[in-house]
Amino acid sequence: MEEEMGGLGRPPVMIGGEVERVDGRALRYEEFVERYLMPNRPVLLTGLMDVWRAATDWLAPDGRAPNLPFFAAHFGDSVVQVADCFKREFTDQKRREMTVAEFVSYWLKLSSRKDSSVLRCNDDDESLLYLKDWHFFKEYPDYVAYRTPPFFTDDWLNLYLDSHLIHRDSDIHRDKNEINCADYRFVYMGPKGTWTPLHADVFRSYSWSANVCGRKLWLFLPPCQCHLVFDRNFRSSVYNVYDDVSEAQFPGFKKTIWLKCTQEQNEVIFVPSGWYHQVHNLEDTISINHNWFNTYNLSWVWGLLLRDYNVAKEYIEDIRDICDDFEGLCQRNLAANTGMNFYDFMIFITRFTLGNMILLFHLRHEEGSINNLLTKSRYFITNLMSIRAVASKMKTVGAFAEENLKSCSVENHTAFSDVQKIFEEPEFHDLCSALKRTYESIDNQWEQDPQTRTALFCQDCFKCLKTGSGFLDFVISPTSKVCGPEDLVSLIDHAMEKTKSGCCNFSFPSELFEWTDACICTPMAKPRLLLTNFFRMPVMSATGDTRPGFSLKASLQLPMSVAAFWRVSTAYPKFSKHRPSLAFSISSVIGAATILSTVAFACSAVDKASLTAATVRAWKDVAPDLSARDVQS
Repeated sequence: MEEEMGGLGRPPVMIGGEVERVDGRALRYEEFVERYLMPNRPVLLTGLMDVWRAATDWLAPDGRAPNLPFFAAHFGDSVVQVADCFKREFTDQKRREMTVAEFVSYWLKLSSRKDSSVLRCNDDDESLLYLKDWHFFKEYPDYVAYRTPPFFTDDWLNLYLDSHLIHRDSDIHRDKNEINCADYRFVYMGPKGTWTPLHADVFRSYSWSANVCGRKLWLFLPPCQCHLVFDRNFRSSVYNVYDDVSEAQFPGFKKTIWLKCTQEQNEVIFVPSGWYHQVHNLEDTISINHNWFNTYNLSWVWGLLLRDYNVAKEYIEDIRDICDDFEGLCQRNLAANTGMNFYDFMIFITRFTLGNMILLFHLRHEEGSINNLLTKSRYFITNLMSIRAVASKMKTVGAFAEENLKSCSVENHTAFSDVQKIFEEPEFHDLCSALKRTYESIDNQWEQDPQTRTALFCQDCFKCLKTGSGFLDFVISPTSKVCGPEDLVSLIDHAMEKTKSGCCNFSFPSELFEWTDACICTPMAKPRLLLTNFFRMPVMSATGDTRPGFSLKASLQLPMSVAAFWRVSTAYPKFSKHRPSLAFSISSVIGAATILSTVAFACSAVDKASLTAATVRAWKDVAPDLSARDVQS
């Protein structure tokens, strides 16, 4: 067993189950979204790398080991960052720069030492080096090593960075500034024994990692338990789960229950938002990794920015009275620590709002079947409603108050406020074109006869941005300025009203907007999706095995999710006639959940009381119009 685990031995934590392994060739994009993306669950996908160039060029003749001389010969001059797995520096491993040729030379010498697992680099220094975060895609765009699997192509982060800088302020942006990342597409290369400490991904993004060669051990901790890896003050977290973790410093760590996964060659793993994970290379390994986010985890990104902003603000609160630009200093610190600040994020979501509006506008006048057009429209409407939900949360943040916007540079403010200027920018045109290609390619759903296909977006389509095309009336409400999140919400509302009003080849059913809004604002809002995922979810038992069934811990979230349907029926008059049957359905679901949890897990009285209390709290929160007697029933 220890040999199978690359000498690591059994993880010193409670393992509650294995990550699900699925044949990616048999999975449709909609299934991936419903089963993994929306529920935020990890999955291991097979069968997606068969035609990759990297799967041949980067392998030695035996088809298993890395072809290191190939990298030295073709990419040897590239300067990369390598982490020393034996040296800690703050919350990460100590890094240095070297060329790829130098790293390959190190690795080959390491492999030749039969009597030691490490290479002594000098007389008093022992190191185990791991090449990380190599921007291979940006550096060698003409060498197509791989194609992003279709499940991960809706990648707002990298689509944006292909045409925009993440920072615009001159005092933040530098040509070679670490925080001004070129993209988040990476190659990782490391010998057996290299590893990455426990962490959650940048921006709380999704990530995917494909093993070109080698094997990796992954340990995953779900977001609902992540507070357990922090100290009492939530200032520092566990660095290495294989360490002798101090119970005095991290009192909750022993309560954690993890998912485990051994990733083989030619397998791709999906890492959801907010899951802490630690990764070990069990063999010499090369992997391709992307960080990304889109409509389904945009709220995670804003949540992290807000939390890190509050921490940065609290840290320098003592100098507020003597600081001429306190808010500006907070934003600069946020950009340095997190990789993006509030104004960077505002520019980002404004441009994705306008891009989706352009695509939706052209879709209104496209020929095709109603079902096909509705399928396409769902992407854009869902994106816009997701942005609207996040922008609504941003409205109350002081950084966007009029007095604090003075600390925002003119360049930054113009980049999200002047809509007409944005329309004229070539980089915005590039972003729109990339969005169009992305949604055309997803799951091949939009494939049609090339002779009859109507282009969703073409070079001439930017003519719609000129006065008189009808587009400006479609997009712009009484003002053409977006001075903050509140204006962005109004902009989206205006476009949605125009879309619902018709004036095109077909009319969007209003229920599409209402249900999309409900899905964005309500956790796991679709009843079918709610129930399917609850009863498909593997259950972690105390003995460490898993089986399909009902999780009591998850059941405590169920009342809040299903009770939210009552709120939907209240918010949308068209649903009000269904409230009696809706209430019956909700009570039936909760009743079934209680019965199942009792039968399957022999709930203690405390467990059943917790479920009942959660139900009552949920109803009181989202349905205050119900009487106490109704709630108790």
